Amino acid sequence: MRLNRILLSTALVVVALVVQVSVFARLHLPGAVPDLLLLVVVGLALVYGHTAGALIGFGAGLLADLAPPADHATGRYALVLCLIGYLIGLARPESGQLRSATAPMLAVVGAAIASTLLYAGVGSLVGDTAARHVGLTGLVATAALYDLLLAPFTVPLIMAVARRTLGDPLTGDGTAVAGGGEPAYRRNTGGSFRLGRISRKGRLGGRTSRIGSQRTSLLAKPRKPKLKGVKRL
Repeated sequence: MRLNRILLSTALVVVALVVQVSVFARLHLPGAVPDLLLLVVVGLALVYGHTAGALIGFGAGLLADLAPPADHATGRYALVLCLIGYLIGLARPESGQLRSATAPMLAVVGAAIASTLLYAGVGSLVGDTAARHVGLTGLVATAALYDLLLAPFTVPLIMAVARRTLGDPLTGDGTAVAGGGEPAYRRNTGGSFRLGRISRKGRLGGRTSRIGSQRTSLLAKPRKPKLKGVKRL
C-alpha cells in the first residue's frame, strides 16, 4: 500500500473506532451494536482490493481488541475483520468502479452476517459463550439491520474518498491505468517521439532525393569538347 492510502485508512479507522465506542456503544439498542468499523473496512476493501482489505481489516480489528472497554480475547476481532476485508476485496471489479449502488449494500449485509457468525464461532473456540445467552439469531438480524441502515450514509462517502488515492503519482490527475497498461502521458509522448522521428526521416529523405536528382541532371547534360590550340576569331 502507498503512503497516502495508509494515512487515509488509518484516519478513517481511528475516527470510526472513536465514534463507535463513544456514541454507538452507549445507545443501548436491542441486539447488536451498529458496527461503523466494519463499514469502513467494507468500503476500503471494495476500492483497494483483497490484499489491502485484509491488512486494513486486521489493523482495525486489532485496535478494537485493544480499545477499552474490550472484554474479549485480543486478536479475536482482528481475525474476523481480516477475513471480511479479504472476502469483500475479492468482489472488487477489475476497473475499480461499481456500476450500481446495490453491490455495496449487499456487501454490507453479507459482511454483517458473516462477521457476527465468525465472531461467535471464534468465541466458542476460546470458551466465550455470551452469544448463546443473548441469542445468535437476534444478533445476526439486528447487526444486518443496523449496518444496512447506516451504510448509505457512510460507505459511498468512504469509497469516494478512497478513489482519490488511486490516481497516477506522476500525473496527479486522479485517473488509474486499467489493465496494467502504460499511462496516457507515456503513450502520447512515445507516439509524438516516433512521429517526430518519422517526419525527420521524411524531411531528410526529401533532401537527399532532391540532391540526388540534381546530381543526375548535372551528369546527364552533355559537355562541349574543348579544342586546344584553336583560338576564337
